[in-house]
Amino acid sequence: MRNQSYQLGELEELVLMMVAILNQEAYGVLVMDEIEKQVNRKVNISAVHTVLDRLEKKGFVSSFMGGASAERGGRRKRLFKVTTEGSQAIEFVHQTRNSLYSQIPKTLLSFS
Repeated sequence: MRNQSYQLGELEELVLMMVAILNQEAYGVLVMDEIEKQVNRKVNISAVHTVLDRLEKKGFVSSFMGGASAERGGRRKRLFKVTTEGSQAIEFVHQTRNSLYSQIPKTLLSFS
C-alpha cells in the first residue's frame, strides 16, 4: 500500500479523518467545528472548503447534496463521504505513523 499519492498535508489528514469520523454527515462548518473541538485547533472555513475540494479532486472524498432545511433558509448542505481511495489513504497514514513511532527509542518517550 506504499503509494506516493497517499501523501497528505497535516490539515488534509485532519479533514479527511474528520470526514471519516462524521460518516456521511460531514460538511464544511461541522468539519471545522469538530477539528476545533477534538484537536483544539482553530481553522477557518475557507481553509476547510479548500481542503475538501482538494481531497475530492484527489479522489479521497466525494460530495453529494443533502436535504434542504428551514434553519438554512431552505438551502441544501454539500455533504462529504470518504471513498475507498480515501480509506486507503487513511490506512497508509496510520501505518506510516505507527511504523515511525515504533522506531523511536523508548528512552526518548519516557517522561519523568
